[in-house]
Amino acid sequence: MTRILAIITALAIIAALALSSRAAEATPDGRCKGIRLCGKVKVVNSFPDLKVQVVDRFPDLKVKKVQSFADEIGEWKFVERGEDFTVQFVDSFPDLKIQYVDAFPGVR
Repeated sequence: MTRILAIITALAIIAALALSSRAAEATPDGRCKGIRLCGKVKVVNSFPDLKVQVVDRFPDLKVKKVQSFADEIGEWKFVERGEDFTVQFVDSFPDLKIQYVDAFPGVR
């Protein structure tokens, strides 16, 4: 009986770890972890709203850097103050994978 209980507990722990390690990814409506993926973005080194990895292929979101009016999904204006959300650039285990583009930003 205790052996069965130990097996069930181990399976529950493995399932919980697998679910928690999944990347957040962008939803079709342009959100990740509840954050709308447009607007003013501040780059930080710790405690970000989103961990972001820049890739060349197969992004979750195509990002266009803009100087004003970052109103559409995928348009980001990088700022030092007054941000809508913060990002930290990482090489592994991102919440979101992005690719910089000059035109047609948005969810892939």
